[in-house]
Amino acid sequence: MGGYAGFIWPSYAVAFGVMAGLLLWAWRTARQGEAEVERLRDVGLDPRRRRDAGVDAP
Repeated sequence: MGGYAGFIWPSYAVAFGVMAGLLLWAWRTARQGEAEVERLRDVGLDPRRRRDAGVDAP
C-alpha cells in the first residue's frame, strides 16, 4: 500500500462503523414507526387517513 496502510485501514474501519451505525439507526427507527402504527390501530385510528379528509376546504 505504499506506506499508506496506516491511513487506509483506519478509514475502512471508520466507514464500516458509520455504515453499521446508520443500519442500526434505520432498523430502530423502522421498529419504532411500526410500533406507533400498531398503537394507533389499537386505538382505532388509521395512520394512512388524513386528519382533514372529512373537512371541506374554503
